[in-house]
Amino acid sequence: MEYDFSAILLGLTILFGVIWGLDRLFLYKKRQAKLAAAGKEYRDPVPVDWSRSLFPVVLIVLLLRTFVAEPFRIPSGSMMPTLDVGDFILVNKFAYGLRLPVSNTKVVSIGEPKRGDVVVFRWPGYTCHEADGKVVHGGDPECTTPVPRQNWIKRVIGLPGDTIQVHDSQIIINGKPVIADEVGPFKGNPARTDDNLLMSYNATIWNEHLGNVTHLIARMPERGPTPPIPNSRVPSVVPQGCYLVMGDDRENSEDSRYWGCMPETALAGKAFLIWMSWKGWGTGGVGFHRIGKLIH
Repeated sequence: MEYDFSAILLGLTILFGVIWGLDRLFLYKKRQAKLAAAGKEYRDPVPVDWSRSLFPVVLIVLLLRTFVAEPFRIPSGSMMPTLDVGDFILVNKFAYGLRLPVSNTKVVSIGEPKRGDVVVFRWPGYTCHEADGKVVHGGDPECTTPVPRQNWIKRVIGLPGDTIQVHDSQIIINGKPVIADEVGPFKGNPARTDDNLLMSYNATIWNEHLGNVTHLIARMPERGPTPPIPNSRVPSVVPQGCYLVMGDDRENSEDSRYWGCMPETALAGKAFLIWMSWKGWGTGGVGFHRIGKLIH
């Protein structure tokens, strides 16, 4: 189960603010006068004291996470070699506009995603039957199980209005193939894919030139995608208000090749920094060489 920390913060901010505010408006002076008349030292009740102390702290954290930067943890290997399992990243929350917490409604427009950006988005969580023309997760039109609302991270490949074709690992944008140069072999440690399969793989690393961004991708074309793509939903033309996104580990990523384009309304922000990398005890511990690495 994935908790919506923004909703929890918003709820706590409202709770502490209401307790503190109502006390100051209606109870504080009466209680102070009563204690003064009795010659007793004034002290706030415990709930009021806690609310007064915690309200500004929680409010500041909420504002920073909502409008400045928010931390996320990478749970799977779908963005390797750019991002590794256990990387903790920071996401720029104002790169694509200011949005309200929980509802994610854009209130101030600042910029739009560019080709090659690494973006975090909140999956809408439609069922297949609810979607009926909207973006859905999974290629099976018969599915009925709701998709969990969760954060995903992928790279922007196609922009609104682009004509996109994908043949195996080759991407063609507006009739022009995306150029990738082979770098060499890459031996990856076992990592979980987006569908929670544990994969141990021997991939080839390539430098992909995507717009103004050159970045590394992993390819295993001889094995094919995992899981197999039952019904590729990559549109021939990316609709307005949508973006086509893919993982850098091309054969180990569930992305727009499975569930179509990502709606702009689902955007959370642009990933820009790895601030910590932790694989766990006995599996590498802290990845000091990754800390402070900018995300391209």
